[in-house]
Amino acid sequence: MAVLGWMVFGLIVGAIAKLVMPGRDPGGFIVTMLLGIVGGVIGGWIGQALRIYNPGEPVGYVMATLGAIVLLTIYRMTTRHRPLTH
Repeated sequence: MAVLGWMVFGLIVGAIAKLVMPGRDPGGFIVTMLLGIVGGVIGGWIGQALRIYNPGEPVGYVMATLGAIVLLTIYRMTTRHRPLTH
């Protein structure tokens, strides 16, 4: 049951991150779900390392969304199309 909860959480957080940062991104709901899950892990790790909050507090959803936005920003920066120069 916990895996299903992470999947739903990841889908919601990933969708919010994609709504906050509009633009063309690859993938459908599975990539969105993975973005949310990994963003939640990154945001949770950073938030708890900085002692912003403790596990189980509602601010974790905000940090998960911020983590997904950071991950999406890094993805866009690394896959940006650059013109070829000779």
